[in-house]
Amino acid sequence: MRTLIATAFVSLDGVVEAAGGEPGYRNSGWTFKDIEFDEAVYEIKGSEQDEAAAMMLGRLSYQLFAPVWPGMTTEFPTYNAMPKYVVSTTLQEKDLVSNWGEISILRSLDDVAALKETEGGPIIIHGSATLNRDLSDAHLIDRYHLLVYPVLLGAGKRLFSDADKDKQNLKLIESESYANGVQKMLYDVVR
Repeated sequence: MRTLIATAFVSLDGVVEAAGGEPGYRNSGWTFKDIEFDEAVYEIKGSEQDEAAAMMLGRLSYQLFAPVWPGMTTEFPTYNAMPKYVVSTTLQEKDLVSNWGEISILRSLDDVAALKETEGGPIIIHGSATLNRDLSDAHLIDRYHLLVYPVLLGAGKRLFSDADKDKQNLKLIESESYANGVQKMLYDVVR
């Protein structure tokens, strides 16, 4: 069985929208605006590339990343080489880029659950707020890699839904605090 890992930059109040500067959100780029840069915060991104065997994205994140990441050969060499899974009911094969390696479209959460049952290493989810919420609500995520930023953003897409559901316990497996106020928290989902 494969491990599904959600990785996210998240504000203290749970917002994940436009962390890297994507257009259309009033607080776009909040991870680097008014927060002192600390290279140590981003070391997790290198270890995630080493750990993951595949990447999963929702349609919107795929459409934002696909034109950019293939050209980032220094920053994301392992991510660029690994298989990618895009969860979408509307994306078509003709919409996929041809310069980003093997890309498969999954049409449902059932498809994601079936993928998890296959042999292979961990699958890491990037961006994809809606997909993360849906996967979490369906109890398909196994681990969270969170970088929590010392900001309150109020409105915006959140990592977790507000669905009325049973409590889900998490087990802290690693944490670190950085001088700029960012907190790294890695949690396994308790089943």
